[in-house]
Amino acid sequence: MSETASDLLVLGLGNVLLGDDGAGPAVIAWLRQTRLAPAGTRLFDGGTLGLSLLPYLEDARRVILVDAVAADARAGTLVRLEGADVGPAVATRLSPHQVGVADLLDGARWHDREPERLVLLGVVPQSIELGVGLSDPVRRALPHLIDLVCAEAQAWGYPLPPAGLRRNDADFDVARLLAGAPL
Repeated sequence: MSETASDLLVLGLGNVLLGDDGAGPAVIAWLRQTRLAPAGTRLFDGGTLGLSLLPYLEDARRVILVDAVAADARAGTLVRLEGADVGPAVATRLSPHQVGVADLLDGARWHDREPERLVLLGVVPQSIELGVGLSDPVRRALPHLIDLVCAEAQAWGYPLPPAGLRRNDADFDVARLLAGAPL
């Protein structure tokens, strides 16, 4: 098995320096600190790495992308897209990294190495302006997005059981989490 191979890849995407665009990395940071990933499952903060993530996508059987998603809905609204619906959702440029996401998906398709299953789980941002930290609507939605990621993984046969830490949604502090502070 290669260094990039996984049965399930949970890939957080986004730029933590652009406000709500940091939702994907925040979810991955939270999962790493509060959940146990079974063998064959990779929780990966892809940040804004774009095409350099291609080997990870191509070597994964199933992929859950986690990101801020442009949609005609209120900030903080959760979004779930699957399969062929994912590409068009990231084709519209929400932030600088999304051009890379569309290219990443195209690259896997061109190499005929798309994952068997692909889901995009995201949250509608309020602001993707320069700044660290999530807006209140996105911060409040993040625990629900995390639960959605865990439910999707569970439905695919990859449970992410709690690591013994308990989450208090009211104290969800993304800035501390991304800085590596203990929960």
